[in-house]
Amino acid sequence: MTLIDQNAIVLFQGDSITDAGRNRNDWANLGSGYANLVTSLFTSKYPEKQATFLNRGISGDRVIDLERRWEVDCLNLKPSLLSVYVGINDTWRRYDNNDPLSTEEYYTTYRRLLSRAKEQLNAKLVLVEPFVLPVNDSQKQWREDLDPKIQAVRELAGEFKAIYVPLDGLFAQAATQTGPAYWAPDGVHPSPAGAALIAEAWLQAVKA
Repeated sequence: MTLIDQNAIVLFQGDSITDAGRNRNDWANLGSGYANLVTSLFTSKYPEKQATFLNRGISGDRVIDLERRWEVDCLNLKPSLLSVYVGINDTWRRYDNNDPLSTEEYYTTYRRLLSRAKEQLNAKLVLVEPFVLPVNDSQKQWREDLDPKIQAVRELAGEFKAIYVPLDGLFAQAATQTGPAYWAPDGVHPSPAGAALIAEAWLQAVKA
């Protein structure tokens, strides 16, 4: 029994991994990543559900950017199921722009977003875990910053009783067979195979 209800509005929110090159002039465009794959697979399996899928991911966004646009790009769309996938840029900017975001600020900002979605929409929540697959030595340092943020997302999932999609270990396991670049050529953005891995994990989490 899938957790996506009849006539559900499912909203994907996040950064470039969610954005996946979507056409922002077309409100229904889903991009070429996992959001599009989830939609294609779910709607073909459950046509009777008449579910609507929306993508409002924006490349480069951090959790503080999501907060700035939360009303327009989340609350006003009135999703019945909200999927949030954000975190890698909150780590990345520390290393490429010397613009860190503490785990505490990440957690408290993320928590405010989820609280507003629960209070104003009573939406079901899906939290997707950020991951990194280091393809060079410098990215190995990112774990120091990312791991506490992953733990923060896990704590939020527990607090809000959200559906949780654990990607970091999943990608690490997959990379043992192929090397990391097969799944994420730059260590962050998934390949087509990586997008499919996310989509499968997402659908499994919502029992679809």
